[in-house]
Amino acid sequence: MSDVTEAAETEGKVAHQQGVRQQKVGRVVSDKMEKSCVVAVDYVRRHPLYHKRITLTSKFIAHDENNLCTEGDLVRIEETRPISKRKRWIVREIVERSVKL
Repeated sequence: MSDVTEAAETEGKVAHQQGVRQQKVGRVVSDKMEKSCVVAVDYVRRHPLYHKRITLTSKFIAHDENNLCTEGDLVRIEETRPISKRKRWIVREIVERSVKL
């Protein structure tokens, strides 16, 4: 019986440590840094009293190893370990390229 509870506790600890990494989709607003880009993620909330839809924007510094992102690209970023002071996200894929005129 104790082996079963120990195994369950061990599995719970492993699942808690690894967890599911959060992903967000946003637009690249700046790519002027080396191996980094700024991604703006928009989300919609309702005002608690007036119930009007409000669009809020959060900016994240994301790691772009090969400098593939350009301004206007739609990218998927994923949570990762701290890479620098403000960089805690990594670019997983470029969902849609921006149109160059």
